[in-house]
Amino acid sequence: MGSGGPANGQMYGELVELTPLIRRVIAARTRDANVVDDLVQETLARVMTTQTRLDEGALAPYAIVVARNLVSAQWRTDERARRHAHRLFDRADAHRPEDQLLQGEESRAVASALARLSQGERQTLLAHEVEGQPTSEMAAQSGSTTGAVAAQLHRTRAKLRVEYLLALERTSLPTDRCRPVLLALSGGDRRRQRDLDAAGHLLECHACSQLSEPLLDRMQAAGEGDEALLPIQTDKDVVLARQRGREIAAQIDFSSTDLTLIATAISEIARNVVRFADHGQMRIRIIEDPTRRGVLIVARDIGPGIPDVRRALEDGYSTYGGMGLGLPGSRRLMDEFQIASEVGKGTTIMMTKWRPDA
Repeated sequence: MGSGGPANGQMYGELVELTPLIRRVIAARTRDANVVDDLVQETLARVMTTQTRLDEGALAPYAIVVARNLVSAQWRTDERARRHAHRLFDRADAHRPEDQLLQGEESRAVASALARLSQGERQTLLAHEVEGQPTSEMAAQSGSTTGAVAAQLHRTRAKLRVEYLLALERTSLPTDRCRPVLLALSGGDRRRQRDLDAAGHLLECHACSQLSEPLLDRMQAAGEGDEALLPIQTDKDVVLARQRGREIAAQIDFSSTDLTLIATAISEIARNVVRFADHGQMRIRIIEDPTRRGVLIVARDIGPGIPDVRRALEDGYSTYGGMGLGLPGSRRLMDEFQIASEVGKGTTIMMTKWRPDA
């Protein structure tokens, strides 16, 4: 989704409408106001990441699923902290004897998922992912088109993700409807989601609700060093965020011009957090989708929020009289820009820059 235009305004409107619903779901399960605020912001950030891959009708059910899962995860983290409060360190962060066993289980899950693919699907996937064969060459060999090969790879990856999760979690799907819904979610097939009423199914099926989040949140960091999570509270944090963003983006060969644009946008958003919010954090990571690579920046803060986001995105609008680019300038520097803000609670901004040659 591009940074401007009616579609982006519609996205913002949908997020604004979802915020009270998300807050009710979380507040019904925890009484700590600070935890509620944090989980609302985290839920919004995750929904923003997956929004373009969901049918409009599935957006609210998915947000409910994410909110419930985050509350459960928070409860498990708190419970573990209470159990180990008497220790000098958290055993969860230490080397565990079972780590090797877990790695073996993941390997077996991959093997099981690959076995569920057809021979043709396996050959196509391995030729592209393992042997590095370009789609144009594969299309020439098969007498097909580059677009058709790319579409086949996309469907195969979607199927592989579903089969891998099912094998890893050792989950048995309760109904015949589950697998088609999971495949539609994994592949971002919004028409198929509508046809299958994926929204209703997510609310009814516990198994699919648990699997839907990892399937949709597939824009993962490519490896160690490809991601940074940074606190934003002082001017020094702004400088560090700008430097780390540039370093991470340079790993996938952005041009020097694009590196400057990315660093500038990061700096502007981080300065806003320092200037207006109590505190915040910024996550910077390399991401991939079926056809391209880029850098994703998600900035979250706990602060006063923005009373009128649409006005704040207009050129020339400023609440402090500064000469920086601000939100409108940062939006123009990036390919995708989304913002969700709640007055008195905080703001979440997600922006993406894609490699121009992808």
